[in-house]
Amino acid sequence: MSKKVAVYGMLVALAFLLSYVETLIPFSFTIPGIKLGLANLVVVVAFYCLDVKSAFVISMVRILLAGLTFSSLSVMLYSLGGGLLSFLCMALAKRFTSLSITGVSILGGAAHNLGQLFVAAAVVRTGSLMYYFPALLVAGTAAGTLIGLLGGLVTVRLGPFLRQGV
Repeated sequence: MSKKVAVYGMLVALAFLLSYVETLIPFSFTIPGIKLGLANLVVVVAFYCLDVKSAFVISMVRILLAGLTFSSLSVMLYSLGGGLLSFLCMALAKRFTSLSITGVSILGGAAHNLGQLFVAAAVVRTGSLMYYFPALLVAGTAAGTLIGLLGGLVTVRLGPFLRQGV
């Protein structure tokens, strides 16, 4: 049990650290919400090295910690909406399709942006924000590809170590 707690703690800390690193990267896109999603690397690795429940816990704790530390409650709400939809889509794709880790990550990146748009549309009470979706889809696909490729490499290298701890 203590090994499992240590692995969870290590992965949450790593996701939290990557969230911080992402705040240091100067992105100047004209469309709000575009990010690399570096912390999602940890979630993707947890999906494939641990299990869906563990990945969910790591994802939600990371969103809560990063939201309280690096942003505001409203930004945390957008992250939560995106994170929940992304997680649901990735979990369903991993279970019911033959998509690779990169394919699942791409789906997660696109779903994350869509989830954020749904939250934003609900907050401002208009669906007109959906015109951002094509640009966010491209950005989510690019970020998901990067995270998926890196996740595949990390899973091969660290998977046996992580599985030993749980």
